[in-house]
Amino acid sequence: MGLTPAWIVTEDGLALEGRSVGAPGTALGEMVFTTGMTGYQEAVTDPSYHGQILTFAAPMIGNYGTGPRTLESDRPWPPAVLMARAGNMAGAAGSVGWCDWLTTHGVVALAEVDTRRLVRHLRDRGAMRGGVSTEIAPEELQARVLEHPPLDGRDLTPEVAGPERRLGTHGPRVVAIDCGIKRSITDGLVQAGCQLELVPSGVSAQQIRELGPDAVFLSNGPGDPAAVTPVIATVRDILGEIPVFGICLGHQMLAHAVGLRTEKLPFGHRGANHPVRRAVDDRVEVTVQNHGYAVVADKLPAGVEITHTSLFDGSVEGMAIPDLRAFSVQYHPEASPGPHDARYLFARFVETLAK
Repeated sequence: MGLTPAWIVTEDGLALEGRSVGAPGTALGEMVFTTGMTGYQEAVTDPSYHGQILTFAAPMIGNYGTGPRTLESDRPWPPAVLMARAGNMAGAAGSVGWCDWLTTHGVVALAEVDTRRLVRHLRDRGAMRGGVSTEIAPEELQARVLEHPPLDGRDLTPEVAGPERRLGTHGPRVVAIDCGIKRSITDGLVQAGCQLELVPSGVSAQQIRELGPDAVFLSNGPGDPAAVTPVIATVRDILGEIPVFGICLGHQMLAHAVGLRTEKLPFGHRGANHPVRRAVDDRVEVTVQNHGYAVVADKLPAGVEITHTSLFDGSVEGMAIPDLRAFSVQYHPEASPGPHDARYLFARFVETLAK
């Protein structure tokens, strides 16, 4: 494990030092943090982190190894990860050390970082652009950060969507619009009894009709939901004709399709401990979340119901449009890893298609 000095710089001028434990290089992106204490390999292989530099708030990351069972996609997506302490031993997840795995995959990774200070800075001032480098001084690094485009207004889904493919052998046929779908989501849908046909985010409504599905699923993914206009237009065209279920980015795109809007959260919701109140029975689900934007429900269109609400900040965590047979949640029912409070949603989705 290398101990090369490296720098972290935010767009507003905060500069912190760390030590390289991954690949050498310079990485730019939006600075975000997650409070999850486990699931580090799942996090970095989640395509929703594309374009973001990920800080782990937990004090020790990498202490149970890495392996193929904990992959959410075929590669890591953050160009850099930041940690207070980093382990590099084999463990329950697999025989390859965390730092070795990051190095092999070209991820710029730093340990010995004052992550507490960085997380508090982002909480106080909001998510912002940043840079990490083992190569250049802070002054030059900040100049590059200021030239780097923000995530606002960018549709990143074409960069993370996988190839067209089919999963599952029985049950209702569901077209999943892949905006960066996690493997644990496809696994959850198949295990609930779906046949999945995964198509990329540029698919048209007519192409979906030609596939003849029983329902459409809208996946998670990176970037600004308001910018994913091809998917929003497709959803708007099929609503009322084909049942729809959305998760995370899918929830936000469904909201845009029915006339709501989204806004950027100050520092996002990323972690495995987010309490959400369910309107139907006032029960609380502890959920896994990973998003930087939220649906704004200041003026609800006719027929749209808010079904779930965050107990942290009151933001919209779920909605339903019963007359159009559409519903969505902002959080992650698959929770890989995390609490299983919301996994029932996959089975409920399949049950609704049998009615």
